Amino acid sequence: MPVAEINGIRINYRVEGSGELAVLVMGTGGSGTVWRAHQVPALVSAGYRVATFDNRGIPPSEERPDGFTIDDMVRDTAALIEFLGGGKARVVGTSLGARVVQELALARPDLVSHAVMMAVRGRSDPLQSALSAGKRALFDKGVELPAAYHAAVAAMQNLSRRTLNDAAKVQDWLDLFALSGTSVTAGERAQLALADFPDRLEDYRRITVRCMVVSFADDLVSPPHLGREVADAIPGSRYEEVEDCGHFGYLERPGEVNELILKFLAEEA
Repeated sequence: MPVAEINGIRINYRVEGSGELAVLVMGTGGSGTVWRAHQVPALVSAGYRVATFDNRGIPPSEERPDGFTIDDMVRDTAALIEFLGGGKARVVGTSLGARVVQELALARPDLVSHAVMMAVRGRSDPLQSALSAGKRALFDKGVELPAAYHAAVAAMQNLSRRTLNDAAKVQDWLDLFALSGTSVTAGERAQLALADFPDRLEDYRRITVRCMVVSFADDLVSPPHLGREVADAIPGSRYEEVEDCGHFGYLERPGEVNELILKFLAEEA
């Protein structure tokens, strides 16, 4: 993947397809390559030029273990859009990436034609704050969880009841989570530190970009009521909720999620 020198750091990115630009922003700890399993092929087939990238904190992009802010990540995404030709892009994000997208829509509406925010929130909540603090504490103490335990916790946090009740499917996910590794990098720790943030819902009432919020019905990390709050705050925002999937709904139910994204992105801004 090529590297762009933007916003004062090196960002690892990839562009596939041709047509109008669509930029996909990943969540905490995730590589941009995750999008290539389902969303990139669908968007390329629909005629978009699709950019994925590793957020700051995720190697081989610069980690910046000394810390950074959500505004830094927003400026990274804005700079990448400008680097790739500027103009208005369709921007899709999940979890932390969705926070980046909604802040980008607020700060730089000149760069966004359509904004899709999946598994999103407009404020902190005690459970997510405690979970993030616990992960940071494990990193700070040098604790690495056994792979099988890490996989089980990740499955329970991120998957739906439907998947967890299917022994064959859940075993596949457990194997995948175990293979992905248990170590939290310094850059990921810096991303985790962004879990605590002030209530932004009132600010989002000033967003003028065409927006769609997608929540996943069984999401324990970003429950649907938090996504609904964001949609209710943004004037004219659409709200969709996908059943039988958890925080990784875009991987659990990719067909339904992709259909929602493609239909929305095709609408006139």
